[in-house]
Amino acid sequence: MRPMPRAPVSAPVSLPDAFTPAVRRALVRADPVLGTLFKTVGRFRLELSPLHSPFEALAHSIVYQQLHGRAAATIFGRVCERVGKGKAFTPQKLLALPDATLREAGLSANKLLAMQDLARKTVDGTVPTLARVRRMSDADLIEHLTQVRGIGQWTVEMLLIFRLGRPDVLPVDDYGVRKGFMVLHGLKEQPKPKALLAYGERWRPYRSIVSWYLWRAADLPVGTFAPPEAS
Repeated sequence: MRPMPRAPVSAPVSLPDAFTPAVRRALVRADPVLGTLFKTVGRFRLELSPLHSPFEALAHSIVYQQLHGRAAATIFGRVCERVGKGKAFTPQKLLALPDATLREAGLSANKLLAMQDLARKTVDGTVPTLARVRRMSDADLIEHLTQVRGIGQWTVEMLLIFRLGRPDVLPVDDYGVRKGFMVLHGLKEQPKPKALLAYGERWRPYRSIVSWYLWRAADLPVGTFAPPEAS
């Protein structure tokens, strides 16, 4: 299958504004089954969260790992009370605090170590500044940020999509994306990440858009979506 032709659509800068009618048409030409999914789900409603600093965003991600949203929000709020809020939330202030103070906020031992490693790697430049982050490619950001303890590729991919609005990210290890693909094609089991990555080449350079729709497909009630080939 040939990759999606890029012309006549110009490369988008960021989401959600990048999802123009021309991009939608190009995606449907490249993979017609998406047309049915777009109609079923409706308007593209991705909302970006503000990115004040890479340190704050990644610290937030570490706290939220494997926790329900409300519990994670409570713990992160307590961490901010001890470190500082907004621009005052700095790696230097976090490193200056005793371990016990951060553990009292609700951080597990592993998350404390991850937060401290993040702070050190921010100070030494391994974690780029916000200005550099905005200029770096997706691949370079994944390479740099996954050097931090507790930060894997999936976490960086979520940052790329939901904080930076990067248009061409396909998180093939994400359960919801793989489940959505299963729904999209009426499969009995989820695709392997390698197979999904290969199939997704036809969606370039707009794979983040398709990922968002696959997440929505995964949440559809059973029987809501009928793949065209199964109709």
